[in-house]
Amino acid sequence: MTDRFPPGTRVRTYDHDPAHHTRLPRYARGKRGVVVEPEGPAELADISAQGRGDAPVQQIYAVRFAARDLWGEGDHHVVLDLWESYLEEDPDER
Repeated sequence: MTDRFPPGTRVRTYDHDPAHHTRLPRYARGKRGVVVEPEGPAELADISAQGRGDAPVQQIYAVRFAARDLWGEGDHHVVLDLWESYLEEDPDER
């Protein structure tokens, strides 16, 4: 499995509100972060949580966000483990 986003890549999470379970926290939707490292492949929890047997395997990435960008305050960073399909390269960084 090839890493689509190498460490240091600036990414943005998709801003969507699916009708089903997702592991992309609401507070992190549509936010910009930086890939820290790939963490290995795993079944997409959004599909497997529905009890379906067709969950695709995707790379999971550790992504660092400024707390201020997530909640409007804080001088620290937060790292979230996110599936590849939650991410896109930050279009403002191209």
